[in-house]
Amino acid sequence: MFHQFTYREALRASERISWRVEDLIGDGKQLDFRRPFLPESLAGTATLGFLSAEERVILNQIRGHGYLYMFGMVEEFILPFVLDHARPMLGMDDYRTRALLEFAAEEAKHIQLFRRFREAFAAGFGIPCEMIGPPEALAKAVLSHQPLAVALAILQIEWMTQRHYLESVREDPGIDPQFKSLLQHHWMEEAGHAKLDTLMVGALADGLDQAAIGRAVDEYLAIIGMLDVGLTQQVAFDLAVFARASGRKLACDERAAFVAAQQKAIRWTFLGSGMTHPNFLATVETLSPAARQRIECIAPTFC
Repeated sequence: MFHQFTYREALRASERISWRVEDLIGDGKQLDFRRPFLPESLAGTATLGFLSAEERVILNQIRGHGYLYMFGMVEEFILPFVLDHARPMLGMDDYRTRALLEFAAEEAKHIQLFRRFREAFAAGFGIPCEMIGPPEALAKAVLSHQPLAVALAILQIEWMTQRHYLESVREDPGIDPQFKSLLQHHWMEEAGHAKLDTLMVGALADGLDQAAIGRAVDEYLAIIGMLDVGLTQQVAFDLAVFARASGRKLACDERAAFVAAQQKAIRWTFLGSGMTHPNFLATVETLSPAARQRIECIAPTFC
């Protein structure tokens, strides 16, 4: 096993982190709409040379809003999944039960936090942003898959969050400090969630033969494909919002370049950065080296 994660240590780490939604939003804590919200590695605006500096900030902020929405949407299925995983063994392992219930409580807090920030965004940005969904429909579709497939999708998301903050957000001095604070506090708790979901994947895979694991990976990839379709639609929505917010009507070649650059950026943000994370791949390899090879062959599509 490549890790030494335990429910007890995850619970202890969680108990050392203490913040409230009210600590991060409201009471004079305002978004600065003069600054970008996401690092360039996630926003993917630099290659669009036909946009002015101001227009790139507008697009960056649209993507920042979408970033929060997407996380809030996926946490709508993570929350019930974790609760369902905790329920069968209530009382058998106190540390496991407490750690998973804390996991669920923190995800519920994140959903509330993202909603509050999106409300603040709407008030300051002034242009409605159309989003894919609704979250309930996505949750139903994802949770219709077998538990190990869902756990793998969640594990990818958890390690993705770590990569975003550690490799892109943390050292970027240009993004809005208020938005950066949100991402930092989210990362702090998701670090523990990545470890807990690693343990859940192991538990769900225990006793399965290679054929069953292969079917779970098939369903995990089906979830990825479904998410990719949604992300492609989101790029079209973002283009329409950008046109309204900037007052800019792009030429046909500019629209094509916009869509290509933004599809590449959004795929990397929400799919490729998680599928290629070393810890995600290491977990998959413990289940099946062939499954790891398969994912590594597919991942470049989203990078």
